[in-house]
Amino acid sequence: MDDTRHYGFETRAIHAGQRPDPRTGAVIVPIYATSTYAQDGVGGLREGGYEYSRTANPTRTAAEEALAALENGRRCVSFASGMAATDAVLRTALRPGDHLVLGNDAYGGTFRLIDKVMTGWGLEYTVADLSSLDAVRAAVRPETKLIWCESPSNPLLGIADIAGLATVAHEAQAQLVVDNTFATPYLQQPLELGADIVVHSTTKYLGGHSDVVGGAVVTNSDEVAEQVFFLRNSAGAVPGPFDSWLTMRGMKTLALRMERHCDNAERIVAMLADHPAVTKVYYPGLPEHPGHEVAAKQMRRFGGMVSFTVQGGEQRALQVAAATELFTLAESLGGIESLIEHPGKMTHASTAGSLLQVPEDLIRLSVGIESPEDLEADLRKALS
Repeated sequence: MDDTRHYGFETRAIHAGQRPDPRTGAVIVPIYATSTYAQDGVGGLREGGYEYSRTANPTRTAAEEALAALENGRRCVSFASGMAATDAVLRTALRPGDHLVLGNDAYGGTFRLIDKVMTGWGLEYTVADLSSLDAVRAAVRPETKLIWCESPSNPLLGIADIAGLATVAHEAQAQLVVDNTFATPYLQQPLELGADIVVHSTTKYLGGHSDVVGGAVVTNSDEVAEQVFFLRNSAGAVPGPFDSWLTMRGMKTLALRMERHCDNAERIVAMLADHPAVTKVYYPGLPEHPGHEVAAKQMRRFGGMVSFTVQGGEQRALQVAAATELFTLAESLGGIESLIEHPGKMTHASTAGSLLQVPEDLIRLSVGIESPEDLEADLRKALS
């Protein structure tokens, strides 16, 4: 199916990029486990134009077409990891001496790449509160080329006005990049709100089963897509065909899973908000969340990620994170199983001592799709 734009999200998730195999009629795209392709004479590529699987692979192509359709984007370039996708965007959009604006609550891996690697390449950056358009405007310089946004952010679930940020970026002749990993294209579509580039860790909700590592860049700009594709082909950070197949399989049930993730998260939030051991809950679905109105406007629902702080400081937070049974103590997120972690010691350890340092008593939950009463009981037991 070449044009699925007029179909609903769930239909696109199942059919975009999915064509019955022309040889066998298989309704599921095969895993093309091949490194190279026969040519009809020197340079005479056969139908599809495949020559070498670092450059392109039919399974990967199908997964890219599916994700582009879900984000309402023209092009998708997939990668071996979310950080490889992030690196590709930074290296194609920026040159030594350029400047970017980074949110003050960004993923630790993104901060580490920018602060520890890209600055050595001559990149400059300013940390700003992306929930304030005035703060972002104040951080923009003449040499600013990118504004890097997460909404909801990781791990404090901050919300940025994506349409407003796009206006600020374009006024400065810069591009807006939105890491849409937490929201997924089911809950939020940044390109529709004016963003130039969307980045995903497909490891998370898109794959959805904690069995694959991958990343992706989606855009409506052919020029940006070609630059990112050229870098991927040159540097080689490609996902294998089995990784692409697993990601594509996960995307088929994304809508169903996200509804259950959201249902369960809302129940957990309600319990945490009334628990005497909890001092603060971070969730954009709460009416008192400072970004609630913006989130309600630009998101379908509020997601499956929840963060909270506890009485007793860091030591108590570590005890709670280690005391759950159904919530597995592990990094990552977005799988069908529930996970718990201590960001300060785990995913965001690289931000220690910086403007992005997270609270020591913070706990982050990736709420899975298990029975909600079991998840609630598990957390109550750990908190008590």
